[in-house]
Amino acid sequence: MNPKNMAAAMELRCWGGDWGLPSVHTESLVVLAYAKFSGAKVTVSPIDWTWKTLTATVPELLCGDSTLQEPTQILNFLRKQRFNADYELTARQGADTMAYIALLEEKLRPALLHTFWVDAENYANLTRPWFASRSPFPLNFLVPCCHANTALSRILLTKGEAPLHRIAEVEGKIYSDAKECLNLLSYRLGAANYFFGDLPTSLDAFVFGFVAPLRKANLPSSPLQSHLSQLENLTRFCDTILAVYFSSDHPCPLPPVQETMDANLQKLTQLVNKESNLIEKMDDNLRSSPQHKPHRPEPKPSLVTEKNSTPA
Repeated sequence: MNPKNMAAAMELRCWGGDWGLPSVHTESLVVLAYAKFSGAKVTVSPIDWTWKTLTATVPELLCGDSTLQEPTQILNFLRKQRFNADYELTARQGADTMAYIALLEEKLRPALLHTFWVDAENYANLTRPWFASRSPFPLNFLVPCCHANTALSRILLTKGEAPLHRIAEVEGKIYSDAKECLNLLSYRLGAANYFFGDLPTSLDAFVFGFVAPLRKANLPSSPLQSHLSQLENLTRFCDTILAVYFSSDHPCPLPPVQETMDANLQKLTQLVNKESNLIEKMDDNLRSSPQHKPHRPEPKPSLVTEKNSTPA
């Protein structure tokens, strides 16, 4: 461990916030949430209204001589600095974490990219105006188009296997997979506040980063957002994290979750179990961070605690 990095201030560059979120960007939300969960003190520097809106790869963490990008790299760096929200996880829970993150990337990300960047109504009325308004002239004409092209290419690269070559031909599969993924997350969360007990971990950070924009954005057209609104425990999960870690104004808790599972859920559950078992066997160094007590803040009172408390 580098003592200089321990003492150095940490700066996180990311897209700024809106819609009641600290950032509208999924990967930035993941890092912001994990920093809150682990007690890492980071200075947030939005790239909005700068020339970096076109050239920067965000999130980007600057600490001393270290520059890190991508949530996984940044979270690993924070763990090495003893900001470890996964300290108390068992090996099996660590393997489950990796399996669920892989599921988010495979099943939910393509639908999110399509929802925000490919769907014509959403792009014209929400996504393009937002990113254009946060980019200086003349980048306001370039930034949304570049992001949209990147999103479309990424979807086709991951989902456009032969004989599916056009985006219209893969839309149905994309949204079907995403709904099944949300159902699985809802079933796994159940009535708990977080996925592994009373404290949030890296899995909670990833799920929050993926689901919160879908929860909070004012999308003109989104069957996936409508589906999410029916999964009350997942919507409550997002609201809880926003209230406890990002706001002093706590909203009222939503009604208790009704645990449901559709016909395809059991199949997806088996898939995750197989993936986690494989990861557990192949990666003995899953949690390579130092095995000493990490820095971690005392959690704020949960919404459940507040609900059960008696006002003075």
